[in-house]
Amino acid sequence: MCFIRNEKVILDRDLAMLYGIETKRLKEQVKRNRNRFPEDFMFEFTKIEFENWI
Repeated sequence: MCFIRNEKVILDRDLAMLYGIETKRLKEQVKRNRNRFPEDFMFEFTKIEFENWI
């Protein structure tokens, strides 16, 4: 768990690891089944956020 944009989040790689799947597969399923997930379930870093996070 970490805080991003002042929100407690779990990173996609960590969630995928919990489910024993590849991160790529997790993202595919979320995109294919958006109506099954809350609207705020997932967000992507902006380029600047990603650069600062690294």
